[in-house]
Amino acid sequence: MNKTSAVFYHAGCPVCLDAESAITRYLDPTTINLEVVHLGTAKNRLPEAEAAGVKSVPALVVGGQTLHLNFGAALSALK
Repeated sequence: MNKTSAVFYHAGCPVCLDAESAITRYLDPTTINLEVVHLGTAKNRLPEAEAAGVKSVPALVVGGQTLHLNFGAALSALK
């Protein structure tokens, strides 16, 4: 069985960390391959996040869909 790939982008703020905790608690690791990317420390991944349609963090990208979970920080603030 192929796992769905997902990327959770965040900036390490309290809103982002709460969202990360919920995401990792509720997504089934047997069906979803989740990668967590801290854009505050992995600034080289900013272009990738922008290309995926991320406008603010925390955001989850799965199946080509970008889901903005809450507003922690605008992506432009992380540059």
